[in-house]
Amino acid sequence: MTRCSDKENDEQSDDGAEKPSKNQKKRSKGGKHVSFPPDEQIVSGFAEHSNTDRKADSCLTLTEVTVAYQQSCSKHQVQPRAHILHQLQVLYADLHINASPCERLDHRSCEALEVVLKSLHFDFINLQAAQLEENGASSLLDMILYYESTSHLDISDNSSMGTSGWRALAHLIKQSVRLSRLDVCNVPVVDYPAQSLSKALLTSRLTVLHLHNAQLSGMPLYTLVGALKSNRALQELHLTSNLLNSYQDALQIGDLLRYNTTLQMLELSNNAVADAGLEELCDGLRWQTAGLKILLLRNNQITAKGMVHLAKALPVLKVLQVLDLGENLLGNEGIQVIREPLMLNSTVLQLGLAQANITCEGAVALAEFLAESRQIQQLDIRQNEVKLGGLMALCLALRMNQSLARLDLDYIPPQEQDEFLMETQTRLLSEINQRCLANASVSGLATETSETLPAEADGPADSMTTA
Repeated sequence: MTRCSDKENDEQSDDGAEKPSKNQKKRSKGGKHVSFPPDEQIVSGFAEHSNTDRKADSCLTLTEVTVAYQQSCSKHQVQPRAHILHQLQVLYADLHINASPCERLDHRSCEALEVVLKSLHFDFINLQAAQLEENGASSLLDMILYYESTSHLDISDNSSMGTSGWRALAHLIKQSVRLSRLDVCNVPVVDYPAQSLSKALLTSRLTVLHLHNAQLSGMPLYTLVGALKSNRALQELHLTSNLLNSYQDALQIGDLLRYNTTLQMLELSNNAVADAGLEELCDGLRWQTAGLKILLLRNNQITAKGMVHLAKALPVLKVLQVLDLGENLLGNEGIQVIREPLMLNSTVLQLGLAQANITCEGAVALAEFLAESRQIQQLDIRQNEVKLGGLMALCLALRMNQSLARLDLDYIPPQEQDEFLMETQTRLLSEINQRCLANASVSGLATETSETLPAEADGPADSMTTA
C-alpha cells in the first residue's frame, strides 16, 4: 500500500478549487517554528488520495516517507523527532496514535516535516496546546493548506497565534477542499480573530465547528452569526461555555435559526441562556422548516418558567429530533407544563432530562406522555429523585408505548430493608428493560440512538441504561 505525493493531486483537483500559489508555499519556509502538544495525539489516521491513477515513481511507501523525513532532518541540521518516527512506524496498525511528550520545534524542524505533510493525508492533525506563536502557526497552517493534509484540525489552547496565524487559518478555512472539521477551543475569538474567522466562514466548506470557551458573547457572536446566516455548508456548531446571556446573545442565536436552514446541530450547553433566552430560541425554532435536528441546552439556568415558552413551540416544531434540557431546574412543575405539548409534538425522538430536579410526580407526568407518544425513542432521567412510585408509573406506560428503545435511569436503592420492595424494584427494572429491548428490536434502533445525547449525561457508577 502506498501514499502518493500531493503535487500531482493538486494539479488534478476534481472541483477545480483555487489553490495557494507556489509563492505561498515558499513563504511557509521562512524563519518560523512550531511546537506540538505533550501527551496528546498529533495525528490520527490517514486517508488515501482520491486520484489513484499515478506513475509508480510518484508514490512513496511509509518506509520511504520515514527515510525521506530523516534525510530532510539531516538537510536542515536537526534531529528527527522520536515520536514522529514512531507514528510513521505504527501508522498502518493504529489509526489513533498517541504521541510521546514532544519538545518544541524550531523553524528548521518544522521545515523538515514538510516531506511528511506532502506525502500523507491525515484524518486528524492535533495541535492542541502546542504553544504556537505567530510565525510558527502561519507557516504550519500554510503547509497544511498547500498539501491539503487533513480533514480534521484541532488548534485549541493556542492563544498566541497573532495576526499572521489567524490570517493563515482564515485562508485555510476559505480555500481548503478537504478540511471539514475545525476545533478552536479555549482561545479568545475576539476582535481580529472573530472578524477573520467570520469572513472565512462565508465561503468555507467546513461542516463541523467547535468553539468551546472562546469568549464569543457580545460583538464576537454578532459577527459570527452575521456570517453564518448565509453559510450553506456548516452542519454542526458547538458553543459550549461561552457565557452566552439571555438577552443579546440569545437574540442573535434566535436570529440565526430564522435564517439558516443548513445547521443541523447546535450545542449551547454550560451557558446562561435562562428562561428569557429560551423564549428567543423558541421563536427562532418556529421558523425551522428544514435544518436543526439537535439542540443541546444542558446547564443553562432554565427553570419551569422557561417551559412555558417551550410549550408554545413544541406542537409546531417541524424538524427538531433531539432536545437536551439536563442540569436545569425544571422541577415537576416544568414537566407538567410541557407534558401535553410533548404529546402534540410529532418530531422529538430523544429527550434529555438528566439532573432536572424531577421526583416521582414528574416521572408520573412523563409516564403519561410516554403512554400517548408514538415516536419517542430515547428518554434520559438520570440523577433525579425518581423512586419506586415513579418507576412503577414508567413501567405501566411502557406496556402501551411501542417506540421507546432506551430509558436511562438511576439504580434506586430500596428505602427500607424490605425484601418485597427489593423484589418489586428488580421486577420493574427487568420489565422496563425487556419492553425497551422489544421496541428497539422492532424498530431497529437498539444501537442507532445509544450515543446521540451527550456523554455529560452519564450518571454515577450506580446508574443504569435500559435498551
